[in-house]
Amino acid sequence: MSDKKTALVISAHAADFVWRCGGAIALHADKGCDVTVVCLSFGERGESAKLWKQKDMTLDRVKAARRAESEKAARALGVHDLICFDLGDYPLRMTDDDKYRLVEVIRKVQPSFMLSHSQYDPYNTDHMYATQVALETRMIAQAWGHNPGESVLGAPQLYLFEPHQTEQMGWKPDVFLDITSVWDKKRAAIECMEGQEHLWEFYTRVAQNRANHFQRNSGGQSGGRAAKYAEGFQSVFPRTVDDL
Repeated sequence: MSDKKTALVISAHAADFVWRCGGAIALHADKGCDVTVVCLSFGERGESAKLWKQKDMTLDRVKAARRAESEKAARALGVHDLICFDLGDYPLRMTDDDKYRLVEVIRKVQPSFMLSHSQYDPYNTDHMYATQVALETRMIAQAWGHNPGESVLGAPQLYLFEPHQTEQMGWKPDVFLDITSVWDKKRAAIECMEGQEHLWEFYTRVAQNRANHFQRNSGGQSGGRAAKYAEGFQSVFPRTVDDL
């Protein structure tokens, strides 16, 4: 097994990985980490309103546009591998074979850590479904009895990235990541998502707000480390550390 650090993002729709953890992707890619992104759907039905308002739009054309946007954004962030499952959205559903396909990806990547959505999202049940699947497939990938002979998964942390309305989702961040050094890459990726242009400034403000929280939690306003842009995450499993 390679000693190279790897990470895996499980994104319900084509743009989710950009808004919610694009900075983490770019930062770790810059550090030599191979980041794989799995998009379970293109968000073609529920997250492409701007495209659907165009004359004579079709489902295939929307999907093609969303695929192109996500591929362009992935290049901007330095994604190692973008895998599109094309399972459909609103609702997102997976068969057992779809889940086993994701297990194969997890075992191949052997991620040092994983990222996905909040565990509760009443506004978009595709999001919380994706995270339930992430937990389930992580478990299966750890099972020695699943396809014996393959390399089983260890115990990577699953980080839940920030949902759109945190106060409604019960999402409580316990990790803040300074993404100031790669903000230009995240902003470039954000601007690739032309079908959701109304979110560009919203997620810029989110990153600025989280930078304030990064500084306050890294030593206070007087002694904390300054940051202009940051992302927040909630860890699912206990973290083991040698120093606090």
